[in-house]
Amino acid sequence: MDISFQLYSAREFTPWGPVLERLAELGYTQVEGFGGNYEDAAGFRKLLDANGLTMPSGHFFPMEQFETDFGKVIDTAGALGMTRLFVPAVPPEQRVSDAALWQSIGERLEAIGAKVRDAGLRFGWHNHDFEFAVCADGRLPMDILLEAAPTIEWEADIAWIARGGEDPLKWVANHADRITTAHVKDIAPEGACLDEDGWADVGQGTLDWKSLMSALRGAGVDLFVMEHDKPSDYDRFARRSIEAFRTF
Repeated sequence: MDISFQLYSAREFTPWGPVLERLAELGYTQVEGFGGNYEDAAGFRKLLDANGLTMPSGHFFPMEQFETDFGKVIDTAGALGMTRLFVPAVPPEQRVSDAALWQSIGERLEAIGAKVRDAGLRFGWHNHDFEFAVCADGRLPMDILLEAAPTIEWEADIAWIARGGEDPLKWVANHADRITTAHVKDIAPEGACLDEDGWADVGQGTLDWKSLMSALRGAGVDLFVMEHDKPSDYDRFARRSIEAFRTF
């Protein structure tokens, strides 16, 4: 199957040409973009094409660009061949357990999603851990988002769900109709990989990826994106992770 790689994982190891060449050598066929890839979208597309890679999905931060510069977002997506656009986060000051704030964010996402779909593309949200901190009214921000934005997709970052203190398998089961894309990454045993913020190469950590992949495939997820938020060696991460993924 096609396997994607979130290029944010290699942001400290540019230039991009050799990175993309190496990813293709390892067997990746797709990559997921982020802001660092969009300055020269046409030029980056040439690098992708030269290495036989596609970019079916991309992260766009901050969310406001969908509201203030929508045409540029759509043009960027078109130049790079994207079909799925995701908002990956809100600014740090908004990462709080405030139900009203999350309701507002959800309503904005729903409006943006309608515009993106009208442009012929797909749209969704990518989670971190702050969406799983309980609000004063007892609800979780992730639940509020999904309710306030009932038509958007969810790119589930499985490891961040776990870091948020929740059971990823439960969330996949409960929201199988919303999760279309998944970030595949792992959490190191406690006290390990401290120089990498406690993340691990996929298959080298504590998450049960065989069970998770079974659940995600059962939910109909068809785009899997390898990610490590702070690898000390992107090549090691990319190589070990794709090798492990092929066994799940």
